[in-house]
Amino acid sequence: MTLVAIILATMAAGIGSVWIAAALLRVGLGGRGRVGPQHLLSLAAGALLATAFTLILPEAFEGEASARELFITLLLGLVFFFLLDKAELWHHGHEHSAAERQLHGHGHSHGHAAHAHPHDLAPHHHHHGHGGWTLLTGDSVHCFGDGVLIASAFVADLRLGAVAALSVLAHEVPHHIGDLVVLRHSSGHRNAALLKVSLAGAVTALGGLVGYYLVGLWDGALPYFLAVAASSFIYVALADLIPQLQKRLTAAQTLVQIAWLAAGIVAVTVVGALAHHGH
Repeated sequence: MTLVAIILATMAAGIGSVWIAAALLRVGLGGRGRVGPQHLLSLAAGALLATAFTLILPEAFEGEASARELFITLLLGLVFFFLLDKAELWHHGHEHSAAERQLHGHGHSHGHAAHAHPHDLAPHHHHHGHGGWTLLTGDSVHCFGDGVLIASAFVADLRLGAVAALSVLAHEVPHHIGDLVVLRHSSGHRNAALLKVSLAGAVTALGGLVGYYLVGLWDGALPYFLAVAASSFIYVALADLIPQLQKRLTAAQTLVQIAWLAAGIVAVTVVGALAHHGH
């Protein structure tokens, strides 16, 4: 039963997020009063932090492992994701500025956009000469990791797994919007881009399978896996999403950002409370 749930959830998070991103691109994000990528990033950051701190870590600490060992695991996890990021296998934030301008149709001012556009896309042409394979390798590693983490959450508790999968879904959508824009630029083909990113997303399910067997093989490992899952969520939120939100904004825009961040936190906390109540 757990395995079926893991496969369904990882497919939903991995491929569903790509399709949602493609649909949002088609509808056209941004514009006045509509939801833009920035809002999605805020929501995702809130959801990831709340999932890590209010659900995954408390679950990990309920296990047999000592607090000290779990905090060391958390620390090592953060360092590990930092190193993966250095290897460009974890973080996929660099294409957002280009992607966002595409979505909004302009930068802060046309002069600025024209000025920044070539600069932003230049590295990508060199980068994506092979049809964006570098980007997709990073995406696949990231998705595989997400799959392993979702699986360990499911093994701990089905409801926890469901929330973890939703958090992953939330933070993958803004990323995939960026990926699709960049790949369309490099290949010029909308469907090819969608297919490539969907394949990377499908790797999430593979990670889910591997994670399920890893946690099963090594009894007592679950709290450590959960600590690593939490470190991944915290790292993505703090190192990847939040820096993209730290732009100079008007007071009103800042309030909107904070509201979306709070919405992500509240949503997860409420779902977590209900799930716990369900126990």
